[in-house]
Amino acid sequence: MYWIDSHCHLQHEYRPEATSVLEAAGEAIESGVGGLVCASTGAGSSFEALSVVELLRSSTGPAQGAFEAWATMGLHPHDARLGLGEVQAVLERALTERPGVVVAVGECGLDYHYDNSPRDVQRQVFAEQVALARMHDLALVVHSRDAWEDTVDVLRAEGVPERIVMHCFTGGPDVARRCLDLGAYLSFSGIVTFKNAVDVRDALELCPLERLLVETDAPFLAPVPHRGEQNKPAWVALVGEAVAQVKSLPVGDVLASTVAATRAVFEVG
Repeated sequence: MYWIDSHCHLQHEYRPEATSVLEAAGEAIESGVGGLVCASTGAGSSFEALSVVELLRSSTGPAQGAFEAWATMGLHPHDARLGLGEVQAVLERALTERPGVVVAVGECGLDYHYDNSPRDVQRQVFAEQVALARMHDLALVVHSRDAWEDTVDVLRAEGVPERIVMHCFTGGPDVARRCLDLGAYLSFSGIVTFKNAVDVRDALELCPLERLLVETDAPFLAPVPHRGEQNKPAWVALVGEAVAQVKSLPVGDVLASTVAATRAVFEVG
């Protein structure tokens, strides 16, 4: 049994240069991590995520026979103003030509913290991606920052997909309950190790194990004791250990449950 990093951006970290990607996979394996989901934020990063996944799956390097990899494709709310057309075309082509590689639409959602795209445009493009996930029976990976009310409203208005991941969950217990009531899985990142993330840890405490995932969001949000460094998939094990500490459970139980939840929500072997 090995950890799976349910959300990272390996293509952003390595852009993707073959040796570096394989080194990252080798380091992950040494840390007890044997799989990852490479998440996209636009058309360009979707192409790069495919390259990373195919490299990890076909390499004769340290990852051969020991590493699992999948991709997601979506448009981040920061770039909602660009429209979904190009991302949708890349996604639908990949689903036809590379079956089993793309497991979710996303990351997509709403970000009212930066407002890099107008809020009405963000909501429209998010709604379109909810519909896209439903149409292709894919999981939906949701980014929500300072926008929980509207995030939930869009999901309810469009029809909640059967499988949703609230990526890098940053809400408190009340938000967690609302998301769980929608049927969502909650994915926790290195934020759970941050000193001031009390609300996130409170949400983690109430999240059922069968609906709990762990992620790095690499290259962002490195966990303590690496905070401020460039994050990497190898450190998802540190997130898992922190989850176990918060929930007063053996690390092995958290490992087994998060791997099972990751496989369930993404419908992978």
